Amino acid sequence: MTFGPCSPFNEISAPLNFESDRGSFQFAMVQTKSPDTPLNPAAPIENNPAASSQKSAAPRRFGTSRSAFLVAAGIFLSRISGLIRDRFFAHYFGNSDAADAFKAAIRIPNFLQNLFGEGVLSASFIPVYAALLARDDREEADRVAGGIFALLALTASLLVLLGVLTTPWLIEIIAPGFGGEKRQLTIHLVRILFPGAGLLVLSAWCLGILNSHRKFFLSYTAPVIWNAAMIATLIFFGARMTQFPLAAALSWGAVIGSALQVGVQWPVVMHLLGRFRLTLHARADNIRTVVRNFIPVFISRGVVQISAYVDSVLASLVGTGAVAALSYAQTLYTLPVSLFGMAVSAAELPVMSGQLGSEDEVARALRTRLDAGLRQIAYFVVPSVVAFLALGDIIVSAIYQSGKFTHADALYVWGILAGSTVGLLASTLGRLYSSTYYALRDTRTPLRFAVIRVALTTILGYLSAVPLPHLLGIDQRWGVAGLTISAGISGWVEFLLLRHYLNRRIGKTGLPLSFSSTIWGIATAAAGVAWAVRWVAGAHRPILMALVVLIPYGLVYLGVTFAVKLPEAKSLGAMFSRFTTR
Repeated sequence: MTFGPCSPFNEISAPLNFESDRGSFQFAMVQTKSPDTPLNPAAPIENNPAASSQKSAAPRRFGTSRSAFLVAAGIFLSRISGLIRDRFFAHYFGNSDAADAFKAAIRIPNFLQNLFGEGVLSASFIPVYAALLARDDREEADRVAGGIFALLALTASLLVLLGVLTTPWLIEIIAPGFGGEKRQLTIHLVRILFPGAGLLVLSAWCLGILNSHRKFFLSYTAPVIWNAAMIATLIFFGARMTQFPLAAALSWGAVIGSALQVGVQWPVVMHLLGRFRLTLHARADNIRTVVRNFIPVFISRGVVQISAYVDSVLASLVGTGAVAALSYAQTLYTLPVSLFGMAVSAAELPVMSGQLGSEDEVARALRTRLDAGLRQIAYFVVPSVVAFLALGDIIVSAIYQSGKFTHADALYVWGILAGSTVGLLASTLGRLYSSTYYALRDTRTPLRFAVIRVALTTILGYLSAVPLPHLLGIDQRWGVAGLTISAGISGWVEFLLLRHYLNRRIGKTGLPLSFSSTIWGIATAAAGVAWAVRWVAGAHRPILMALVVLIPYGLVYLGVTFAVKLPEAKSLGAMFSRFTTR
């Protein structure tokens, strides 16, 4: 599960190949109603008779390696700025009541943003809008952009107003374990943060426009300014305020950052649109197509968000610091998902949406892209899993240990992060499969499996967080680690279902056993080398220790994979060689 207002949309759809564009296929966005519906490449993307007359046009090729690199670079900058923000936050708040209140409060308006923006918008709006651009129908594309903006703005405004009015009741739902001043602070923070969430919905719309026009870097670096506003707030007020007033000031800083995030994208978006005009006329065929595709993804996203709130609710029952510690761990957990999965999706989805081809070409291209994408993602995510599990205390200490965040807090967060590694690979690969369903215009199948995942997460999460610690005779606060483990188990169930039903439609896909065993073995060996370096180096300051241990770990993994001639290592080496020689 991914959280946070700076998260890119959550689809992953193609291999990240920095070496060449040989993996760039042309295929159709096809409309399917169920897993058993055959591929139909002749079906138009929108209900526009003129579209079918163009299906024989020569497909357009786009270089995706540069786009994927720009997306990865943008996500990297935004995530690094997010880690810096969290380090300042940990310095001033630690695992205190104020930290719990802020982390719980920011989840509620983020629910609105995650429902109406990011992955939902990418799966429903970008395919239609990008297809219109590919057909050079700019007038209709601008009309669709204006209509979707108006609908989003109106809906988000109404929900922001409703959320502010019903905040006390929302707190009872998402943080029933909070009471007294802690509960009152959470209510106050939520009311401040809600308008900022509405602005971030519009930022997701800007992202959809920019990505469809292949302007990737700006859309994914824009969240840096959101993080920068919060960092500046902490630096300016951190030494002047106690924790409760500082949490309120930080919330206002987040709202200002939301406005700046939209503002930095707005001029470029307006330049790209040209004839942009607002309209609430939702009867146009293409707008109805977006809305029709939006609803199942909206529900699916809502189901996943409910799972996130179940974790927050259960964590609020564990005790002071549990909600904040869970949030710290999730910030690290989502980093490899964003860098090594979402970057590929953002670069490929507009390209997939604008291409045409036969039924066999669609299936073949999907299989080829999916298999290569699985390998590319696993190449990066597997060493991340091993690092979090074996060296997580070093990572957490280097990033968070400062001020009120102690080494004991770092060990606690490491335990939660280690639990997250159970489902990290399944969650990332599962997003790639979900994205493939979206490419086939099937948004309902991922929804059904998401419901199963949430049901399992809820049941297993409650058992792991509440009764299991008592049965094992361990501290109740470690029940939060049980939450992340249960979510990982549920993620594997969802992944296996997604893969099974997609393989029935397009043919066999998946990671070869030989490749999986190779990268797992190399990552484990690299961790052994890192532990040896750690033992020889002795004790150092957290940041220095991270440099001494993690750099050898990464070099050993990359070096050995290059030595055994894995194609993914070769592509990575070619990318760095090309950029360093320019």
